[in-house]
Amino acid sequence: MMAKVLLILIALSTCYCSAQVVPPPPPPPPPPTHTTPPAAALPAAAQEYLDAHNQAREEVGVGPLKWNQQLAKTASLQVRYQRDRQNCSFANLTNSNYGGNQLWASGLSVTPRAVVETWVAEKKFYSYANNSCAPDHRCGVYTQVVWKKSGELGCAQAACGKEHASLTICFYNPPGNVIGEKPY
Repeated sequence: MMAKVLLILIALSTCYCSAQVVPPPPPPPPPPTHTTPPAAALPAAAQEYLDAHNQAREEVGVGPLKWNQQLAKTASLQVRYQRDRQNCSFANLTNSNYGGNQLWASGLSVTPRAVVETWVAEKKFYSYANNSCAPDHRCGVYTQVVWKKSGELGCAQAACGKEHASLTICFYNPPGNVIGEKPY
């Protein structure tokens, strides 16, 4: 009988031990997050060109442009060519694959925002209703700035040392100022 009691106690202790609540294993670590590092910040001048353009576009309900480094490189090559080989004169952009705006400024340093604001100042000569400029005025550089179908921008500026001047060129892709179309 004693052996039977001992066997039951061993069985109960075995059952008790195996029935203990064991804490669950710790949860597995969360899967690694593969976040893309933020894009490199644009150079200050590029951001200033972009911000000034997008402010003018927002004023007429047009979506923002995006900075395109290839367009900026193309603009840089063109503006340096104009400085080094063409006496800092305007480039002939009529056969370009891109839309283009240029500004030549003498005697002062021109910020990217001031360049774009000069182009946007032509807004006062543009009639959306007639899709035309006031007589004896131009407004094509303004309409290129706000051209709805243009989505990318790249700009560059070169100092023209002898004249204490600068030449700025911005390229737009796709180009704007399509005859017969309104900019927005």
